[in-house]
Amino acid sequence: MTQKIQSIRGFNDVLPADSGLWQHLHDTARGVFEDYGYAEIRLPVVERTDLYKRAVGEVTDVVEKEMYAFEDRGGEHIALRPEFTAGVVRMGVEHGLFHNSQQRVWCTGPVFRYERPQAGRYRQFHQLNVEAYGINGPDVDAELIAMSARLWKKLGFTGLRLEINSLGQAEARARYRAALIEFLQRHESSLDEDSRRRLHSNPLRVLDSKVPTTQAIVVDAPSILDYLDADSAAHFDGLQQGLGDLGVDYVVNPRLVRGLDYYTKGVFEWITTELGAQGTICAGGRYDTLVEQLGGGPTPAVGWASGVERLILLLQAKAAELQIPENGPAIVVCSLGEAAQREAAKLAESLRDRFPGAGVQLSVGGGKLPAQFKRADRSGARYALVLGEAEIAAKQVQVKSLRDASPQETCTWAELPARLESLLSR
Repeated sequence: MTQKIQSIRGFNDVLPADSGLWQHLHDTARGVFEDYGYAEIRLPVVERTDLYKRAVGEVTDVVEKEMYAFEDRGGEHIALRPEFTAGVVRMGVEHGLFHNSQQRVWCTGPVFRYERPQAGRYRQFHQLNVEAYGINGPDVDAELIAMSARLWKKLGFTGLRLEINSLGQAEARARYRAALIEFLQRHESSLDEDSRRRLHSNPLRVLDSKVPTTQAIVVDAPSILDYLDADSAAHFDGLQQGLGDLGVDYVVNPRLVRGLDYYTKGVFEWITTELGAQGTICAGGRYDTLVEQLGGGPTPAVGWASGVERLILLLQAKAAELQIPENGPAIVVCSLGEAAQREAAKLAESLRDRFPGAGVQLSVGGGKLPAQFKRADRSGARYALVLGEAEIAAKQVQVKSLRDASPQETCTWAELPARLESLLSR
């Protein structure tokens, strides 16, 4: 027997039974983003490796350990995108989108990181990404966070916690970095291995350690909020005021940092307790220097990203109470005999014209009616329509409910559209 080929570890399939949740999530997100005036963009999956090294930072975990980077057949060094923002900035600079203008954009798709697969995070995973460019004040930060809060509400999520912090600007962060290194050096022997490695290259990441012994140490670390420059402090005050005005509850967490080097000023995370240790479902903040860093002019910027697989896990837990429709046809047209099969095909086409979006599937492959009903039931359809020689002669169709014990009924061809409209509206 030929050996089966299986998927690569960390690269997961989405099966038909699950795709309805993905569609519901993306349709809901698209509606929320459009309500706020954000336009969709689409980016290539592959970029030059140097883009991520310059944007994300060479001493970050993403670049050092997780990025899928390689040399192509033409000798060019390229990488599968590990995140969206660097590519969005590259696109905006390349096409002149940031010149004396504001841009509000969103995108979605797969991203790639070589890390240990875990619940809701694979080596190929998906993100929703929302970004705003050319707007300097904290009001747009508050708008973006309020947009995410509206999305969670639309999806039916409850019990989420919003944490915010400020990382200040370069000079203030340099002063804080020196104070943090001095503190951590006093406890170096008690830090975990990764934190000791990061102590001088990226000490702020030590604050984000998930190792309990290190977490206990950083509780007493100096707070970055005591080192903020005046502009960053004012921006952070404005963000808190804006969130308060919009009725978005939050907690200030001075230990909150981001794993990418480009962040400045305000940062935030949405956290759930329903996914275990991997509780962050959305994270973002400001990156006012990134556009200039990648060859553009000075351009303030802010955005967030959310892991789709983690949102799907939350949706799966609530799918029944939210009554998210299953992915499948509403109607299956069954037939007995060659003449009936031809009429059934024509009937299915006419119903697709009459009920766009409902889903009308033609039962093909023959078989007795019980077998066709069984296939229709497995598809998730609500109703089966039956055509045989007797129905063709009388210009009638049998309507059978597949989801309750309603009695089977007979409709004339002329009556059928109105009857289906009534049934599908229930």
